[in-house]
Amino acid sequence: MAASTSQHALSSIKLWSNSSFSLEKRTCHVHSVSVGRRCPSARNLGLVCASNSQSSVVEPVQLPGSPKSGTTPRKSSESALILIRHGESLWNEKNLFTGCVDVPLTPKGVEEAIEAGKRICNIPVDVIYTSSLIRAQMTAMLAMMQHRRKKVPIIVHNESEQAHKWSQIYSEETKKQSIPVITAWQLNERMYGELQGLNKQETADRFGKEQVHEWRRSYDIPPPNGESLEMCAERAVAYFKDQIIPQLVAGKHVMIAAHGNSLRSIIMHLDKLTSQEVISLELSTGIPMLYIFKEGKFIRRGSPAGPSEAGVYAYTKNLAQYRQKLDSMIQ
Repeated sequence: MAASTSQHALSSIKLWSNSSFSLEKRTCHVHSVSVGRRCPSARNLGLVCASNSQSSVVEPVQLPGSPKSGTTPRKSSESALILIRHGESLWNEKNLFTGCVDVPLTPKGVEEAIEAGKRICNIPVDVIYTSSLIRAQMTAMLAMMQHRRKKVPIIVHNESEQAHKWSQIYSEETKKQSIPVITAWQLNERMYGELQGLNKQETADRFGKEQVHEWRRSYDIPPPNGESLEMCAERAVAYFKDQIIPQLVAGKHVMIAAHGNSLRSIIMHLDKLTSQEVISLELSTGIPMLYIFKEGKFIRRGSPAGPSEAGVYAYTKNLAQYRQKLDSMIQ
């Protein structure tokens, strides 16, 4: 199922399904994005298209350090942030509302996770964050199996003192060959309440397409006994600020494997999207997105092409040097 590297620029980035934009082989031309009747004057959004020779960059967003950590970004800090929506799940395949129901990947979802891993196999990863749901954790594990460093992802169990004690690693050498995986419910998919487990088409037939579309795509209207996107964003972005940004400030390279709505919330924060713009943001399953965190700013680099095109990894001096180091170590 892996697309050829020559086709990646057109096929790997599906961010705005209802947006109007045109793509050329090496450059993305972005027009105003239509976000519905309630937003007649949508502002221009940046969209990135990675290629061998160049990649476009959205205007960097200035972000503060964690308010709880009391730290400020170091000027020398340069870190990678990789976002991956999980591969296709069994309920995605059946067109059911999944939300916070813990459903595993389909065989197609497994292949999507593996392909995602191939795309990021030359990008450094020091720590992985996932939701508490198995489809996100499977995606993270399968993706990291493709990494050229061959480090082993290990889930960190801090839910109780005994769990923490029993999962200790006593070899420093083994620790160096491992990557911690931190699970957090705050990164879970949006909770769809009474819609969870229902077929999407049957639900539309029962309640009406307009009502179901409002539950699914409005920013602040939740489904019955469920979460709105706004509520999902509150927990996901708060966790991102408190737990993940300090890691990036410290120079750590971070991967987040999560869900469509929790990742939309984080991207909304990074790219300063409005509540109207974010409802048109679509993320494909198993397609990684790369940001560079440098001097307290996030720079979006789009989706890496794959291991055979070294040029797309030379986003910064540090990443270029990391790629060269990998080549000398492994070849």
